[in-house]
Amino acid sequence: MFNYSLQIMVLAVAVSLTAPPVAAQKVKEPKALNADWSKPYKPFRIAGNLFYVGTYDLACYLITTTKGNILINTGLAASNAQIQSNIETLGFRFADTRILLNTQAHYDHMGAMFAIKKKTGAQLMVDEKDAVVMENGGSSDYALGGHGSTFKSVTPDRLLHDGDTIQLGNMQLVMLHHPGHTKGSCSFLFTVSDEQHSYKVLIANMPTIVTEKSFADIISYPEIAGDYAKTLKEMKNIRFDIWLASHASQFKLNDKHQPGDAYNPAAFIDPAGYDAAISNLQKEYDEKLLH
Repeated sequence: MFNYSLQIMVLAVAVSLTAPPVAAQKVKEPKALNADWSKPYKPFRIAGNLFYVGTYDLACYLITTTKGNILINTGLAASNAQIQSNIETLGFRFADTRILLNTQAHYDHMGAMFAIKKKTGAQLMVDEKDAVVMENGGSSDYALGGHGSTFKSVTPDRLLHDGDTIQLGNMQLVMLHHPGHTKGSCSFLFTVSDEQHSYKVLIANMPTIVTEKSFADIISYPEIAGDYAKTLKEMKNIRFDIWLASHASQFKLNDKHQPGDAYNPAAFIDPAGYDAAISNLQKEYDEKLLH
């Protein structure tokens, strides 16, 4: 299975080895070592008015409403055209994107945010703790920062806090502050409906550990250990019907859905898979505290 934490740590080293001096720094997105991050994936309807429009592994979600649409995450910079094509393939207008959301301020989810915001004029709403990192293109991130920008800087239109709601048309999402992976990592909880059922959906930012340093040595983020502990505790108590994540591999998308499959929300009702994933992350955290 793809090891996301290892991937990020390897890329962090790559950034440090290849980045030019700060004074001459321009945006330099690290080369993705996993081809699944940019590999095309056929968009599909997950449940009700919720759709998957991302790549094979970098999950992006479209939520349609009566007043325009919401896009969550944008993948790598080169995914810009692919996401637009996926949205239009589903029969929706890219220009109807009204709100942009993000689960974490890393380049593999922020890469195309600047371009999509510019194209659509959508409002970007972000967890306030990730706002600074977004504005400097990731250069101040505690794990991947320090070597210049890894994505185009973008200024949020609205800062969100834990429990804040995002309202558009007939949809209301609640943002859950789940820091650790980044200072402003967050998840979203909302309900969608089809002709027969309603589903409470969690788009979870899984709290993987992305630094090889001891938590005590991360002076730019002294709250990191406590933030991870709080996030893990809170995530164990969330109630939902369907759960998804920032990476398709984290919720085993390709075990649950194959391109061309018929509409089947039940495939994503997987509480045991969620519990196992959180349990594994708790073990990872506990082991980290020992070093």
